[in-house]
Amino acid sequence: MTWPVLYSFRRCPYAMRARLALLASETPCALREVRLAAKPAAMLRASPKGTVPVLVLPDGHVIAESLEIMDRALVRHDPLHWRPGTRRDLIARNDGPFKHHLDRYKYATRYQSDALHHRAEALHILHGLEAALHSAPFLHGVQAGMTDAAIAPFVRQFAATDPDWFATCPLPRVQAWLGAFLAMPLFTRGMERVAPWREGDAPVLLG
Repeated sequence: MTWPVLYSFRRCPYAMRARLALLASETPCALREVRLAAKPAAMLRASPKGTVPVLVLPDGHVIAESLEIMDRALVRHDPLHWRPGTRRDLIARNDGPFKHHLDRYKYATRYQSDALHHRAEALHILHGLEAALHSAPFLHGVQAGMTDAAIAPFVRQFAATDPDWFATCPLPRVQAWLGAFLAMPLFTRGMERVAPWREGDAPVLLG
């Protein structure tokens, strides 16, 4: 059987959300964990830009954008009803301004940025998520969906930068939402550790 192949990096939030959607859609997929310092030649042939995730379909078609991978997987099969009602506006705000400030907070030395300024700007955006969670535990509603899976990996990264400080933030709904999402069995499956892939290795099935 020929499976799609996903090149991934466990801690990358873009790769996380791709893995989550593939698992939620019950898409059989060969997982190839990448060492970012030594990206495999097969991945670079498929996608020369060299970023993860990269999904290579059995027919050779390549999808190298995480949201496109999510959409393709969930359009084909969506047993958990993740896709209807997706909040594209919230995802766009996450991928645009929130990610901008997250990077300059977490990697302030690399960007030569004012970490506290960017932390405050990112926190302001999270107050918007706090408001969006006013009537349900997840952004999707009573259960998690594509919106949650697309955003939670980035909020996880933000929270992990200074967990003690994040725990003091006046974001009770966001904190509860993030905790509930990270406790989902699906998230645990998506975060399983696998050895970095090398040419010739036996296939490892995602999840």
